[in-house]
Amino acid sequence: MNALQPDETKPDPYVAFRNAGFRRFLLSNFAFNLGRQALSVAIALQVLHWTNSAAAIGFIGFINVVPLIFLVLPSGVLADKYDRRKIISLTMTASCVLSVLLVLATHFHDYIPYVGVLQGANHMLETAARFFTREAHLDSIRFDNPALPIVYLLQFFHSTVRVIGAPARGAIIPVLVPPAHLTNALTWNSSAFELTAVLGPVIGGLVAAWSYTAIYAADAIFSAALAISLVGIALLPRKPRDPSLPVPNAMAGATFIWRQKPVLAAITLDLFAVLLGGLTALFPLYAKDVFHFSNYEFWAGCMRAAPSLGAITMAVIVAHSAPFKRPGITLLWSVVCFGAAIVIFALSRNIVLSLVALFFSGVCDNVSVVVRHTLVQMLTPDYLRGRVTSVNQLFIGCSNEISEFRGGLMAARFGPVFAATFGGICTIMVVVSVALSLPAIRAVPPLNEIKPVEDEPGTDAKNFPKR
Repeated sequence: MNALQPDETKPDPYVAFRNAGFRRFLLSNFAFNLGRQALSVAIALQVLHWTNSAAAIGFIGFINVVPLIFLVLPSGVLADKYDRRKIISLTMTASCVLSVLLVLATHFHDYIPYVGVLQGANHMLETAARFFTREAHLDSIRFDNPALPIVYLLQFFHSTVRVIGAPARGAIIPVLVPPAHLTNALTWNSSAFELTAVLGPVIGGLVAAWSYTAIYAADAIFSAALAISLVGIALLPRKPRDPSLPVPNAMAGATFIWRQKPVLAAITLDLFAVLLGGLTALFPLYAKDVFHFSNYEFWAGCMRAAPSLGAITMAVIVAHSAPFKRPGITLLWSVVCFGAAIVIFALSRNIVLSLVALFFSGVCDNVSVVVRHTLVQMLTPDYLRGRVTSVNQLFIGCSNEISEFRGGLMAARFGPVFAATFGGICTIMVVVSVALSLPAIRAVPPLNEIKPVEDEPGTDAKNFPKR
């Protein structure tokens, strides 16, 4: 081979960026996720500032998970039946309006009449919070801000429109790039998300100390930008469903995942690792009550950003490296190391060691994300991608939101240190259980060798041995 010619055998780490549609989607989705990450931090800090209650932060997770449970599967059907671009644009427009209402409710909260409905809602919230709060802290919590129930309600609607649009956003990349570029596109999309998860919490923590409304206003602008930017993006032709096969229903995605044991194992690992090891609700409590920082908003943002900084570092390494030769084995060990990093963070009283442990938790988590997303997108035929993506996001969303709910309530009852330590140890135990009960994960071939399952949904992929 001529020394001046590029070595075509080496992977091109930027091959997905040759597609204009992918570049536009990646940029606009990056802006949206940046605003959403900052918003999630700001709402948690605002609720903590108004209530001084760990349980009140946990309630945010409960609010977010309710629409997820009831709407995510129908949303997957929508993503398969209708233009995914239009679904994304409509939901992002609704998200923009809700963020504007959040700006108004927060900025004018002193002028909101404290009428019976709002008083009754606050009384119900306080009663629930007191049930989960240790007796020594009961006198310090307060639920007397008239805007608090409104903020919870707007967050509920925010979660609803996000759930409706999520399968379309997750399933649009395979029709933006050729199949040969899909793994690379998914890796960079994951990297972009992780970068927003680094920048968003830090920005959210810094700006929240000055103004919550500025963060909500920025989220409104970024949501509108994503809605507009998708107009005119060209999609690759979608491979039609074989008309001889039965018409898939809303549960077809769940059936597909259940039959594809490597996918089931990867999703199960991610579900329980985040459900048990997730620390989102605990960061403000660690910064305020464990480390006793006066500017706890900033340090809570740093704690939330550290895992994502590790994740994007790993994502860049993965993009420039050859595919994992044994991704299933790599996945299992990465989740074990994730759990160990959580335990180190939980027990550390040195902020540098704590941030380093969180950084490595993100490094390990990114391996799980890359393997799981690639398995789901590469194995799934296009006519099922919306349904399968919705089930995948049900697992992801439930783990994130229920983790926040679990963390807040467990911290209110037993303290944040116990809540974090318990989660890390249980995560390691889950890996052992999955490795023994779903051994097909160990047989996963290199990710670039996986092909879609084109026969009847539910049959075993030809890439894997039947278990």
